[in-house]
Amino acid sequence: MTREHTSSPGNSAPTRRKAPHRKAAGFHGQIAEVDLRLLRVFRTVAEHGGFAAAEVALGKSKSSISIDISALENRLGLRLCMRGRSGFALTAEGRMVMEATNTLFSDIARFQQRINEASGTLSGRFCLYVPDNIQIHGETALVRAIEIFTTRHPGVFLDIRSASSREVEFAVLNGQASAGIMLNPRHLPNMHATPLFHEALHLFCGMRHPLFNMPEDAITPEVLSQHRMIAVSGAASSPMWEGIRPRLTFAAAAENVDSRALLILSGSYLGFLPDPFAQPLLRDGLLRRITLGGLELITGFYFIARPSPETGLMVDIFRRILEEAC
Repeated sequence: MTREHTSSPGNSAPTRRKAPHRKAAGFHGQIAEVDLRLLRVFRTVAEHGGFAAAEVALGKSKSSISIDISALENRLGLRLCMRGRSGFALTAEGRMVMEATNTLFSDIARFQQRINEASGTLSGRFCLYVPDNIQIHGETALVRAIEIFTTRHPGVFLDIRSASSREVEFAVLNGQASAGIMLNPRHLPNMHATPLFHEALHLFCGMRHPLFNMPEDAITPEVLSQHRMIAVSGAASSPMWEGIRPRLTFAAAAENVDSRALLILSGSYLGFLPDPFAQPLLRDGLLRRITLGGLELITGFYFIARPSPETGLMVDIFRRILEEAC
């Protein structure tokens, strides 16, 4: 007769063996499309230094980004970043994954480049950064170049982003952008700059400004010196302006054209705008152009790119099209 084992209060309970630790079931060294998507999200978050900063770049909410990062961590079986009240930071494993991610996408881009060269057909992603003060209204050279490029090369995914000139330059230097357009680039040894086109800026005041109804011949440099001006970039100049500039009072700054127009329309400031941008506001009677004997500023735009085997072909083709359009 088999005797059952029973435990008494004095006996220790039977020992239970721990279940073996299971690694994430989703990733076994095989990279799926979902992994590439999640890695792109992870790289953008890491580059921007957190979820909130990456919202605009990704076009997603913080909660959606958090879900993607958690999904990637589950697939890899790794903790990639610390997030919370103490701020965002990559873990040691996260830094390793970030390095591997950059290498992976660089290899993918290089593969696409070689296929492009072999087939004579462009494909892949072309990321172009443009300054947020560039004139986009009407039939501009950039509009024509985009039309020609996308018509000739429909296999290219075109990603255009607007940023300040400083951010455009930084994005090109760190490889975030395939190429960029900006004012007055610095002469850096690892970046090529090609002159493109010039833009004329004229002086305007808003309908609430004291000069709005003043006769044109009564507006002199001495009169202008009595009113507040919006600061002008050093990239814009003209011989006449250099003589007037020292007498003026600069009391505000606005880096892009929209914010500059906002200050002018307030009636508190005088400022320079490109004519195509100002035309609708002139027609509506909201602005007045101050001619002052033909005063205008000229700004020069440049196409900038960092030589790269991954995107070199697309950059060269877009540059040539843009030069033709100019």
